[in-house]
This record gives sequence, structure tokens and C-alpha cells, in this order.
Amino acid sequence: MSQLTAALIQHSNSANPEHNLEKSIEGIREAALKGAKLIVLEELHRSLYFCQVEDVEQFDLAEPIPGPSTQVLGSLAKALNIVIVASLFERRAAGVYHNTAVVLDTDGSIAGKYRKMHIPDDPGFYEKFYFTPGDLGFEPIQTSIGKLGVLVCWDQWFPEAARLMAMAGAELLIYPTAIGWDPRDEHAEQQRQLDAWVISQRAHAVANGVPVLSCNRTGFEADPSEQSQGIQFWGNSFITGPQGEILAHASKDEEEILIAEIDLDRSENVRRIWPYLRDRRIDHYSDLLKIYRD
Repeated sequence: MSQLTAALIQHSNSANPEHNLEKSIEGIREAALKGAKLIVLEELHRSLYFCQVEDVEQFDLAEPIPGPSTQVLGSLAKALNIVIVASLFERRAAGVYHNTAVVLDTDGSIAGKYRKMHIPDDPGFYEKFYFTPGDLGFEPIQTSIGKLGVLVCWDQWFPEAARLMAMAGAELLIYPTAIGWDPRDEHAEQQRQLDAWVISQRAHAVANGVPVLSCNRTGFEADPSEQSQGIQFWGNSFITGPQGEILAHASKDEEEILIAEIDLDRSENVRRIWPYLRDRRIDHYSDLLKIYRD
């Protein structure tokens, strides 16, 4: 497959998981009608972003993989002959939970899953309380439409993760995401944060010669503890080509189905003129295995 129609489903969320799942399903169906063969959902698309607080009751949102969501989405993928990338709160065992992206192939099967490796712990983003760091490594997932390098949100800031996926043969880098602003930040600071987020991911496309798909949520979600002013998720989902060129870009505050045509053959051509993988000096990179050079 040289031409791939891909879609990102950007939407807001409520406290009702079934309503959120139905919103994602409606978006998937509409995208498929428009010709999309790869459809990506935002991070933790079934719920509010519960990590604003540390609350043990939120673990009740977790589910096994395979489980209810993968059964529904797998059946949908088979019926529509599409590949779906869905981000779920995985219950692996009592006390062991992951932030996991699962890929449903065109036959309805689970092609593979990726457990979020980089886990943040910042005000309003208390993910270390909920998620055990991933243990599946940076391994692309083979599907009927190609080899997908699936990562999750905070992973998108780390060039090492993107590079390892590309080195393992990923044809696309895919980031389900839930990121937004602190409403108290001034507009200039909000713009700097958004620009940094887009630049970082476009740079992954450039440095690795592969398209990037980043699907973020939108809408305001209040802090249940009332210790902060909540999060205004900034939307801006986007798709780039292998030179970081923007193929499609969503708004900051609208629910959208973002669709783009991706020419997978361009990655081969781009890597021929910008051969970063060829020119890497791996004989001098050993210090990358250190946290910091003192």
C-alpha cells in the first residue's frame, strides 16, 4: 500500500464512559465513510482525564485487554475493513495498571499493543499514581496496512522513542494524546507550549523520515479536587508527512474528524536525500545510556 487515508478523531469527553465510547464510534464510522483505512483515537478516549487527582476509585475505569472495548472496536474494525488505534486504561492484574494503546486490525483481531513507557508526574498530570511503566519496549505493530510505531502522549517529547521505533521499521509514528493548558497561564505561555508540542513531533518526522499522526482531545475538564482550575485541552491534532510538512491540522476547540492522504512511498525517497540513519555515529553514542553526563 503506497497511499493511505488516515483519520484522527478529536473530541471532548464527559463523565459517562459509554457516551464517550459512542462518540468515538460515531467518529470512526464517519471517517470510514470518507475513505479512512487507519483511524486513531485520542488518549484515554473512554473517560475524562482522571489523572488530575489521585483517587483510588478511578481504577474502576480500567479494563482487561482483550476486554469489552477491544471486543466492540474489533468488531467495528472488521465490519468497516479498517485499522483502529485505541488508547485504553488497562487492568493487567490487581495493582498493576497500564496506559495502553491497542491496535485492531481489519479482521477484528488485536494486532498488538503498546504500553506507555514514559510516565509523567506533574501538577494536574499525576499519571505515576495510576500507570505502571510499559514493559513491551519500542516495538512497531505489524498490521494489514503497514508497520505502526504507536507511542502515547508524554512519549512524544522523547526523540529516543521515535528513533527506536523508526529503527525497528515503523512506517508511521502515531501518538494518542491528552494534553492541554493550565487556564491560569497567560496567552503567550500557552502559545509557547503548543508550538513546542507541534515542533517536537514534526522534528520526529524529519529526523526519522516517517509521517507522524498526533490525536489530541479538546474541551475543558474541571479538577475534581478544586485545587486547580482544571485543564483546557488544546486540540490541534495533526498529521505530517516525512519531512514534517503539515498534511492536516485541527482547531484548538472544535470536535473534528481530521483526514489526510499519506504517501508512504515518500519516506523511501526522503530517506535517500536525507540519510540520517546512514550517517548516525553509533560508535560515539554510548553516553546516551546515561541519565546525565556529570
